[in-house]
Amino acid sequence: MARAGAAVSLAALSFLLLLLAAAATATAAGAREDPIYSGELVSTILSCPATISLVQPNFKLQNFSLSREDGFQLLSRPADATRRKLRERTGVRKKMEIVQQDDEAIVKLENAGIERSKAVDSAVLGKYSLWRRENENEKADSNVRLMRDQMIMARIYTVLAKSRDKLDLYQELLSRIKESQRSLGEATADAELPKSASERAKAMGQVLSKARDQLYDCKEITQRLRAMLQSADEQVRSLKKQSTFLSQLAAKTIPNGIHCLSMRLTIDYYLLSPEKRKFPKSENLEDPDLYHYALFSDNVLAASVVVNSTIMNAKEPEKHVFHLVTDKLNFGAMNMWFLLNPPGDAAIHVENVDDFKWLNSSYCPVLKQLESAAMKEYYFKADRQKTLSAGSSNLKDLTGLWEVDLNGNVNGAVETCGESFHRFDKYLNFSNPNIAQNFDPNACGWAYGMNMFDLEEWKKKDITGIYHRWQTMNENRLLWKLGTLPPGLMTFYKLTHPLDKSWHVLGLGYNPTVEHSEIDSAAVIHYNGNMKPWLEIAMTKYRPYWTKYINYEHSFVRGCKISQ
Repeated sequence: MARAGAAVSLAALSFLLLLLAAAATATAAGAREDPIYSGELVSTILSCPATISLVQPNFKLQNFSLSREDGFQLLSRPADATRRKLRERTGVRKKMEIVQQDDEAIVKLENAGIERSKAVDSAVLGKYSLWRRENENEKADSNVRLMRDQMIMARIYTVLAKSRDKLDLYQELLSRIKESQRSLGEATADAELPKSASERAKAMGQVLSKARDQLYDCKEITQRLRAMLQSADEQVRSLKKQSTFLSQLAAKTIPNGIHCLSMRLTIDYYLLSPEKRKFPKSENLEDPDLYHYALFSDNVLAASVVVNSTIMNAKEPEKHVFHLVTDKLNFGAMNMWFLLNPPGDAAIHVENVDDFKWLNSSYCPVLKQLESAAMKEYYFKADRQKTLSAGSSNLKDLTGLWEVDLNGNVNGAVETCGESFHRFDKYLNFSNPNIAQNFDPNACGWAYGMNMFDLEEWKKKDITGIYHRWQTMNENRLLWKLGTLPPGLMTFYKLTHPLDKSWHVLGLGYNPTVEHSEIDSAAVIHYNGNMKPWLEIAMTKYRPYWTKYINYEHSFVRGCKISQ
C-alpha cells in the first residue's frame, strides 16, 4: 500500500511538473490570454485537496497555498524575476522623466513665443511673425505650390512633345499652362485662388499623366530641370542687382517736396538785397573757445534737423557755431532757410564748396584722378571741430565731446567692428604688399557721420599729406575700390580714439533691430543706409526721432506738401 501510495505520489508529482513546464513555455511564448500565463491554473492545481492528499503520505505538505504572484515566481528563476522588477522600475522612471521633459519644453516654447511677440513691429516688412494669420495653417499655400510645380513640369513636357512631333499633346499642354497661369495670377496663399483653381489643377494633372506615359525620359528631364534652375539663378542675381541699384537710386533721389522747398527758397534768396543776406554773430565764426560743427549737406530739410536738434538739446546754445558747406545748386536755399529760421542764439554761416578755389586738382589727387565734386570733403576752420552727417539727429547736449581726451589722436569715432565684420580686410586689398606691410587686417573700422577732430594734431601729423599720398598710390585702384571709407580708415590708422558707443548709434537707415532703449540713451543717432527718414521707404518706427525737429506748419513746408 505504501508502494502504491508512493507510486501515486510520484505520478502526481510528475503530472504537476509537466503542468509547470507547460506553464513556463506558455509564459515565454507570451500567451497572455492563456490561463497558464495568468497563474490561475497552477494556483488551482497546487491548492487542490485531491492533489495534496496524493502527496501527503511522504511529504506531509500542510497549509500549502499558492497565490497569483507566487505562481509567477514559481514559473521563473529568481534572477529572471529580479530583472523583470528592475525593468519595470526603470520603465516607470523613464516615463516620468519624459513627461517632465515635455512639460519643461512646453514652458520654454511658451516663454520664447511670448518674448518674440513682444519684439514684433509693424514697421518691418514681410512675413516675419509666427503669429500672423496666414501662418496658422502650415499648408496654407499647398495648392499654390502644386500648381507652380505642375507648370514647371508642363513646360518641360512641351519642349519634349515638340521635339518628338507630339503636336496635339504640345497644344494641350500650352492650353493648360495658360489656364493655370490665369488661375494662379499673383496668389501666394490658397485663399487667394479662384474657385476654378482646383478643377484646373486636376485637369493639368491628367495632361501631365498622359505626357509622362508618352514622353518620360529621366535623363532628359533632369537636364531640362538643371537648365531651368541655372536660368532662374541668373534671373535672381539680375533682379538682386536691379533691386540694389533702385534702392540706392531711391536713397540718392530728392523727394518732390524737398526739391520744391529748395527751389522756392532759392528764388526768394536771390530776390533779397545783398545786405539782407548776411547772418548775425559773424564774429563767432573763428572763435576757438566756442563749439564748432562742420556740416556737409545738399538737403535743406536734413540740415535743418541737424541744427535744430543740436540747439534744442544744448545747455548753452549761444556757444555753438555751425559751418554749413553745400553745393552751388543748394547754396541759395540753405542761406534762405536759416535766414528765415535762425538757430536761436547760435551762430551759423553757409559756404559754397565750389567757391573753395584752393580745392582743385593740383592740390588734391582725388580731384585730379576723378575731377569729381563728390570727393571735395576737406573743410575745417577751427582748433577743434566736430563733423556731423545730414542723415543724423542729435538727442543730447554734445559739449561733452570737447571734454573727451583723444590721447594724442586726431580722430574720435565710434568703432563699428564685430567678431568678423567692419574690419580692415573687408575694405582693403591685403594681397597688395603696400597694404599688407602697413595695416593689420583685423584692425577695427569706425563710423563716419559723427567724428571729433583735433585740428592741431591734424596739422602736426600732416593728415592731409597722408591722405593725398594714399590717394596717389591708388591711382590704378589696386589698393581699394572706389569709396570714401577705405582711404579714411587708412589715413587715421592708429590715430583714432574709440568713443563710447552711446555717443553715436548707427543703423537706423537699414537695421530694424536697433532697440528704442539704445536710441534713447544715445547722443547722436545716424540714419545711415538707404532708408533715409525723409524718404517714403524710411522705417516708420525710427522716423519720429527725426520728424519731431521739423515745423510742419511752416508756410514753405506746408506749401510744398511735405507731410509728417
